[in-house]
Amino acid sequence: MQLTKNGGRIMERLKRIVSIISLIFILLPVTLAFAEEPKAPAAQAAPAATASPAEQAPAAPPAAPAWDAKIAADTVWVLITAFLVFFMNAGFALVESGLCRSKNAVNILSKNVIVFCVTVVFFWLVGFGIMFSSGSSFLGTTGWMLYGADNSPATGDAYKGIFASLNWTGVPLYAKFIFQLVFAGTAATIVSGAVAERIKYFSFFVFAAVMAVIIYPVAGHWIWGGGWLATMKTPFLDFAGSTVVHSIGGWAALMGAILLGPRIGKYTADGKVNAIPGHNMGMATLGMFILWFGWFGFNPGSTMAADPNAIATVAINTCIAGAVGGVAATFVAYMSLGKPDLSMALNGILAGLVAITASCNWVTPAGSFIIGLVAGVLVVYAVLFFDKIKVDDPVGALSVHLVNGIWGTLAVGLFAADIGGVKGLFYGGGTAQLISQIIGIVSVGVYVVIVSGISWLIIKGIMGLRVSKEEEREGLDIGEHGMEAYPDFVGASSKR
Repeated sequence: MQLTKNGGRIMERLKRIVSIISLIFILLPVTLAFAEEPKAPAAQAAPAATASPAEQAPAAPPAAPAWDAKIAADTVWVLITAFLVFFMNAGFALVESGLCRSKNAVNILSKNVIVFCVTVVFFWLVGFGIMFSSGSSFLGTTGWMLYGADNSPATGDAYKGIFASLNWTGVPLYAKFIFQLVFAGTAATIVSGAVAERIKYFSFFVFAAVMAVIIYPVAGHWIWGGGWLATMKTPFLDFAGSTVVHSIGGWAALMGAILLGPRIGKYTADGKVNAIPGHNMGMATLGMFILWFGWFGFNPGSTMAADPNAIATVAINTCIAGAVGGVAATFVAYMSLGKPDLSMALNGILAGLVAITASCNWVTPAGSFIIGLVAGVLVVYAVLFFDKIKVDDPVGALSVHLVNGIWGTLAVGLFAADIGGVKGLFYGGGTAQLISQIIGIVSVGVYVVIVSGISWLIIKGIMGLRVSKEEEREGLDIGEHGMEAYPDFVGASSKR
């Protein structure tokens, strides 16, 4: 009876939350529309004097504005790479569902669908304005719903790009928004894997909105929006998002995994780790290849300009780091576990890609080799470490995105090869850049841990975070969605 009452209260609270959000969606656009200043009526022209027949001849049409080929090429490049990054959603969905059990496949796929939908809505409403508009060095305060002037900074200034031509000021605002939107969606999707197989669907829904409103945009403003980290004496540098995307998503995922606790049966009382294998390694492998393919939009697209030299440099560095990460993880897994574990190899490739993301336009191919090599080693030992401290991460998201997001960000201060004026420690640049990288890593980590931790606790207090033990054992597909991913085969509820 008490369970029923508690369930009723939770549903009532959820209905209120949904009602409030719906009301905001209805009233906010109307309010902004009425808030716009009405245009002054055109002044009534004085009657024209009678003109001679020659003067009455129609004037020649005005010349069409010159077509700017560079702006057009830059815009097309930004949009195409944005579409590639969007396609990474399919990769995340396949990797996460493949590495988890079949009884939770529908739930994981549903989260990967809804997280991007939620991000689109809330990043459009407020997130983009907070991240890229003018305001303070802490956050932007204008540009909500893309209203107002385009105050987004030029990448040539804010990123210290590989060449002076890297500048997105000519790219239309809507194209910039689409490109930045898919990055915001990626950060939120990282959280999904680490909290898989035990989180309530609508609790994750609400946290995805929090990510798009106050977690990702604020920290992103510090780095990519011309905020305080970007304007230090030696600016903090993160070209395509090892910290902005991957570490932010990783820190938020870490807090969620800790507060949720491990899955039933993952760890025994004596500290033993029970492996819970994924149900479809084919899906996981296909997902990894889609993510790798999408990374050629993620990193080269961050040039924000159709510059052949910059794109080629970033692409080759991205490819090498991912490949070396896969090789390194395979051999380290063999030495540590006795077998060349496929899931470790897949995560090794992704770890290399995450690690090269910050420095991909400032390092040489030799530098990317080293970065990918270290990433492949780190990801295996990070998986073992998180299991040792009993932080349950079903897909290895923390090891891939958080640990190697940090490593990749540090690598800028070590291996930047005096490209675009950025020198790392091993190229005679001293420690200044490395210190700036450490400041950025720590400040972003502290901010995301505090804000995401508070957000998770508020959601837990209002809606609850974790499904019941009975639902977890049966599978979230049945309990949360009332369906199975494979109804024509052995029922998901019959599996452990």
